[in-house]
Amino acid sequence: MVRYTKDHKQQTRQRIIATAGRRLKQDGIDGSGVATLMKDAGLTNGTLYAYFSSKDHLVATAVADQMRAQHEGIVAQAAPGRAGLEQIIRWYFTPDQRDNVADGCPNAALLDEIARSTDPTRQAYTDGALVLIDGFAARLAPHDPPSARLKALSLLGMMAGTLQLSRALTDRQLADQLLEQGIRNALALIDAGQHN
Repeated sequence: MVRYTKDHKQQTRQRIIATAGRRLKQDGIDGSGVATLMKDAGLTNGTLYAYFSSKDHLVATAVADQMRAQHEGIVAQAAPGRAGLEQIIRWYFTPDQRDNVADGCPNAALLDEIARSTDPTRQAYTDGALVLIDGFAARLAPHDPPSARLKALSLLGMMAGTLQLSRALTDRQLADQLLEQGIRNALALIDAGQHN
């Protein structure tokens, strides 16, 4: 029997989580069976249970990982203040972000299914969303982020909903116009009530 190092096991676990995250965003939670998720990772179905207690456990872990990656890769890298929020907004409302679902935003890809998922998956999403919201709020009101939390939550909802709608439209021109309008709406939201 082959014995693997702790490092190998961790790398395999992370590969399962990363490939599952991409597949879940592409095909949805219900549209992604264990066989497909494990095939994407280059492993057998039974291997799942060496790392996770169930598909639901993997889904919750993958959702948490996707939310963490979005924060670390986008929000945490953006400039401070309003300029950083504008960076995030302009990055988010692009045709590439809309068209590349597997590598795109987990909010826009999975939100409707997360609402019907297990409590651990919903909690993993909530924890990740709060980190994003706090990143937005810190840029909206650097001296008082709690006061900006609801506005930041509204911004996240507007962004995810607009991207979802743009993805659903078959009229490419209309979908592109919606993204442009999404930028204007999001910038108007972050500027509303600001005293310069």
